[in-house]
This record gives sequence, C-alpha cells and structure tokens, in this order.
Amino acid sequence: MALVEAGAITPSAEEVANKAEVGLRSVFRHFKDMESLYAEMAMRVVGSFEQSLAPFQASGWRAQINEAIDRRIALYDRLLPFKRAADVHRHESPAIQANHVATQKLLRYRLQSLLPEQLGDDGMTLDALDLMLSFEVWQRLRVDQSLDTEAARVMVKALVARLIDKN
Repeated sequence: MALVEAGAITPSAEEVANKAEVGLRSVFRHFKDMESLYAEMAMRVVGSFEQSLAPFQASGWRAQINEAIDRRIALYDRLLPFKRAADVHRHESPAIQANHVATQKLLRYRLQSLLPEQLGDDGMTLDALDLMLSFEVWQRLRVDQSLDTEAARVMVKALVARLIDKN
C-alpha cells in the first residue's frame, strides 16, 4: 500500500519485499501470487468506500448531497494513487474488476437514495449525477486538468447544482 501511495503503480514482488523488510519468499508465503496481493489491496480500498457510508450529519436532501460530495472528494483524493494502480490491473484481475463493479453499484445506490423521487427515478439525471460524482471525473479534474482540490470541488459542486436545479 505504501509503495502505491508513493506512486509505484505496479510494484514488483521484490519492491514489496524490500519495503516490508522481508525476503521475497515471505511475500509469497502470504500471497499466492501478485494477483492475490493486488486483490488484497483492492479489498482494503473498498473498505474505505464503505466507511464513507456513515449516516449524514446534514438534514435535507440538498445538504446531504453536498455532504456526500465532500465525503467523496476527501476519499477520492486519499485513494487516487490506488485507483490509478487498480485501473492498470483491472483488465487482468477478476478480483479488482469485481471490486470495481461492486463499488460503482454501492456509490450509485447511495446517491439515488439521497435524491427525491422525481430525480432518483429520472434515469438521465441519475446517470449524469453518477458520472459527475465518479472517481473517473475526479481523476480527470485532478490529474489530467491539473486542478487543485478546491478548484475541482467548486467545479463538481457547480455542475451538480446545475443538474439538480434544472430538474
């Protein structure tokens, strides 16, 4: 986890062993192969998403949407290196792919549960909100467009407000 957090998207078994200050054999005593090591990392990252599901402090659906955005942003910024690493391995890792699908469903369900019925039942609005609040959009804003956290937050909140207010 520390290697990925430091920017090593695909750490080798040797790098893992060196970081853990153990022999290479010890790594493979704990993990059958690199896939199982990546799968374990993915499970820990999924646990972070589940922690963001705590009850909201805000009352009213609009305030809860804003709180949800703030929670996601904090989570996304913290997990950005892990997301980038997972994306590299997802096509070859059934465990990482399954975690990705489950996380997407969980986040969408949570979003839909916050919305009033007329918005939550409107497929296009829900899809657009789900997209705007996705990790992929956050990564695009932070990495590809080089926005700092606050500028990206302002953009996401403004776009979500426009989608909500339009309906």
